Amino acid sequence: MLAACRHKPGGAGMKVLHFYKTYRSESWGGIEQVMWQLCTSSKRHGIQSEVLTLSRHGEDVDYDGHRVHRARLDFEIASTGFSASALRRLAELARHADVIHYHFPWPFMDLAHFLTRVDKPTVVSYHSDIIRQKHWLKLYSPLMRRFLGSVSRIVVASPNYLRTSEVLARLPQDKIDVVPYGLDRAAYPDPTSEQMAEWEARVGRRFFLFVGVLRYYKGLHILIEAAKGTDLPVVIVGAGPVEAELRAQVAQLGLSNVHFLGPVSEVDKVALIRLCYAMVFPSHLRSEAFGISLLEGAMYGKPLISSEIGTGTSYININGETGHVVPPSDPDAFRAAMLDLWQKPERARTMGQSAAARFERLFTSENMTSRYMQIYRQVVHQAAKAGVPVSVR
Repeated sequence: MLAACRHKPGGAGMKVLHFYKTYRSESWGGIEQVMWQLCTSSKRHGIQSEVLTLSRHGEDVDYDGHRVHRARLDFEIASTGFSASALRRLAELARHADVIHYHFPWPFMDLAHFLTRVDKPTVVSYHSDIIRQKHWLKLYSPLMRRFLGSVSRIVVASPNYLRTSEVLARLPQDKIDVVPYGLDRAAYPDPTSEQMAEWEARVGRRFFLFVGVLRYYKGLHILIEAAKGTDLPVVIVGAGPVEAELRAQVAQLGLSNVHFLGPVSEVDKVALIRLCYAMVFPSHLRSEAFGISLLEGAMYGKPLISSEIGTGTSYININGETGHVVPPSDPDAFRAAMLDLWQKPERARTMGQSAAARFERLFTSENMTSRYMQIYRQVVHQAAKAGVPVSVR
């Protein structure tokens, strides 16, 4: 029987279904990290979270206290996964949820929303505009506008992105909320002294660190060019589609101060962040909507260097306060910022302290989760007033 559910204060007893094309244990990007933080942190608020995602292989699993449902990935077009079984599973799981939490962009998700006739309160985390697939965007735009216009609430991670997104500017502003991403430092592993010593012996303790998937918009070719002509040590952690190009660039320039470590474990990543002198984040395109590893650097009190691209990176990193923000695609400016921190260790230390203080003020997982809890309660309350069924009990 369909009925509007009655929740205790704080959202206890509420069920939230997250829907996105990938998720942790199979993919480790920033959106997956945000979803994981929400799923794990919301347990403390009495909320039961589930995730529906796509997978080429693998079965449903219980992951860190929440259920992950994996629908078979049938094919991909322009990085958009499609799945016939996901339609059936979304319809089934939505019947038992109080809120459907979509993670945008993923055009198949918009289509699934309408094909399955989801009639529950809906929240969209608007992670990024679509930047690269311009020709596909023209075809997709009517569906996108209809989808974003139909959902209960849209959440963006920074006022910077809200201010500079042409898509968001066309939507009713009273249905958009700003909720910065948040991290829980207690959820990160703590390296042993032996692990710290092993990494220090390998890379030292005074180097610039990049962590992330090696994608076209990360601007690593700019970082490599910035390192040219200096002896500044640069450590790059991660793998991805442009790794071969970047290694070739380093070889062509004959650089001995740029080191690729490939992917590392979570505990090794923490060890490297703790050891590094500063975090560098040269993303030069708006595809970089926020920058989770930049935020991780702030969490561990590191000074930051990033580029001004009108997104959340410049909400995390405040120029002259938590680090340096330089023009995008400008190796000379990036090099000057690196040299300034390198030559002024006291200034670098002060900026790192400011980054940590800003993190504690704005970017904790508890702050993010509490705001989302308020939004969940609001959309459920609005749906109940409108006589919309919430869940099957």
